[in-house]
Amino acid sequence: MATLPDQLGDLALRQPDSIALSSPSNCVSWRELWREVTDLAQAITDCRVERVGLAGDNTPGWVIADLACLVAGVVCVPIPGFFSSEQTKHLKEQAGLDALLWVSQCPAGHDYHEKLSEHVWLEPLAGSERPASMPLATTRVTFTSGSTGQPKGVCLSSEHLTATVDALRQRLAGMHLSRHLCILPLATLLENIAGVYLPLTMGGTVVLEPLASLGMTGSSTLDAGRLIRTINRHNPDSMILVPELAAVLVSAAENGQLEAKGLRFLAVGGGKVSDDLLRRAKAIGLPLFEGYGLSECGSVVALNRPGEERSGTVGRPLGHVRVNVDSQGEIQVAGSRFLGYLGEEPGADGPVATGDLGSLDADGYLQVNGRIKNLLITSFGRNVSPEWLESELVQCIGVRQALVFGDGEPALSALLTIPDGRSAEQIADVLEELNRRLPDYARLLSVYIRRRPLTSQQGYLTDNGRLIRVRLMNDLPELLAGTESIHLHKRGNSMAFFDTLQAETAEARAHVNGAPVIRAIAEGRFDLKSYTWFLTQAYHHVKHTVPLMMACGSRLPERLEFVRKALVEYIEEEYGHHEWILDDLAACGEDREVAQQGSPDTSIELMVSWLYDQIHRGNPVAFFGMVQVLEGTSIELATPLAEQIQKHLALPDQAFSYLYSHGALDQDHFEFFRNLMNEVINPDDQVAIISAARMVYRLYGDMLWSIPLPAQEKDKRHEAA
Repeated sequence: MATLPDQLGDLALRQPDSIALSSPSNCVSWRELWREVTDLAQAITDCRVERVGLAGDNTPGWVIADLACLVAGVVCVPIPGFFSSEQTKHLKEQAGLDALLWVSQCPAGHDYHEKLSEHVWLEPLAGSERPASMPLATTRVTFTSGSTGQPKGVCLSSEHLTATVDALRQRLAGMHLSRHLCILPLATLLENIAGVYLPLTMGGTVVLEPLASLGMTGSSTLDAGRLIRTINRHNPDSMILVPELAAVLVSAAENGQLEAKGLRFLAVGGGKVSDDLLRRAKAIGLPLFEGYGLSECGSVVALNRPGEERSGTVGRPLGHVRVNVDSQGEIQVAGSRFLGYLGEEPGADGPVATGDLGSLDADGYLQVNGRIKNLLITSFGRNVSPEWLESELVQCIGVRQALVFGDGEPALSALLTIPDGRSAEQIADVLEELNRRLPDYARLLSVYIRRRPLTSQQGYLTDNGRLIRVRLMNDLPELLAGTESIHLHKRGNSMAFFDTLQAETAEARAHVNGAPVIRAIAEGRFDLKSYTWFLTQAYHHVKHTVPLMMACGSRLPERLEFVRKALVEYIEEEYGHHEWILDDLAACGEDREVAQQGSPDTSIELMVSWLYDQIHRGNPVAFFGMVQVLEGTSIELATPLAEQIQKHLALPDQAFSYLYSHGALDQDHFEFFRNLMNEVINPDDQVAIISAARMVYRLYGDMLWSIPLPAQEKDKRHEAA
């Protein structure tokens, strides 16, 4: 069996002027590629290093450095750019690296480095006092994304890499794939083997773009528009995708944004792939084919291809492996396999137990049915052990119970039991701090808080207190329905500001929704005095709505001209609404002039005064915190409460023009408000709106808590004063 360097050297002789590597900065011919690889291999040998880390972006320099390590016979350890600093430190120490190869100049803080070639620098390292043991034939150590927190090193031989590439080339024989665009980071074993080695040994061109040009940030954040534009510009034959990227391409093709005519083969793996997604791709002629593999088996074990595919399967196993399913339903892979884990005693030479459930049909097609254990695989192909993250939550947040979920989703979520009195805002602050310490693919996006513990009597815990995951996941929708939700800021995630506003004010909103008057109305403990008192308070804040808008508009900076324009529409809609309330009071038998000349409750006086003060002395955009509160509350409560009050008090329709009109009007208003808020991108403006909304929820809620009810004394609540 010819080694990978032998195969590539032979191709350089047979097609020296063909393009091997293409990037925005330059194209590298086969003659240039092989010269640079052999020259760099000699330079690495002269440095007398044995274990080197390879760091950098998707560039020709990375490929050249990788191939040079193969030629020089040194152990290469790619360093994923999405690893946390703690994980990278662990990788360097456990692998006992002698040096780092940078494919761009060393970043700040790395004092000494030596330039080995035009694109590659070497940074010597002190090495670890206790490097982990490594099998003798190791050529490559690939670190997984760390399902248990710390990445685990998988040791691979040159023979193993070559066997995998040869088997892939045999599976794809006759497909004429001449241009492959690398979308995944080159440090990912799947892209390294199937996206670099395979196309090169097929005599094709590997197209390289920096990850930022592909719209990629970290391991799990994507600018879909930029990705599609880059693909259209290069018009490749093939690409390798994780499920999240496949979904983006299918949607783009359906919408006519992706120019798919030149695409011949799109392989997708690394996580669950929806049958519906594959059907949609087929319906529009997108050549999307599912595969399956794991690092321990060279990243690819089975693969569908045109003319040899079966729906619901990951294809037939490649020729270099033998796949069986044991009596427990676990997929076992024999034949070409890894040497062992870094720092662990070599295992038996038998088959690799994958931890996946599956089956083989009569024609040898492999179906994968899920995980035996609880490992979660995000739609970006990142592995996360829920037990690891749950232990972090218990230790860092002090929760009583934690269930992490999100298999096949872009981001993870958690159901937490926190019976103590901490507020959602306090919990969110600690969760944000935890997220900052986690690698980006393990950060939580949504968290749901239960105040009552899960019990064994409910069937959710074993006798010794361990979670029964199957039962919990089956009942998850019901369990989440009665929780408080917290939506966290995932680094690089472009959550719309309106959604952030909703999440950040959830606790304050509960003060309004929990006012005794809401329950009293449902129970019929609400009289005419209660209703007219509420209308009077409404008059005293609604009469200020248009003046507040005018004051806000007069003080907005020019950069918020779009907000000023929106205020013009608001003013036209809101003008005169305070007169409706006076009409309602008159229909209830109250004197309009008495209401006009009276004084508001302290809560309303404070609310209006505070807003004027914010507009004149703070950030005028804070006014929209009031809009969030009043329009949101109207949508949720106005119409249903008005119907209950009218039925109980037997009042005419003329007594409800304010509540009925705002329950209907504010539906459209709130959609307009949502779109407006999503255009607010300045962080200071966003903070001002969130802070104002919290204050107005507090004070408006105080007013609701103060409504006199027949069965109890008025409960004055003016803590904010």
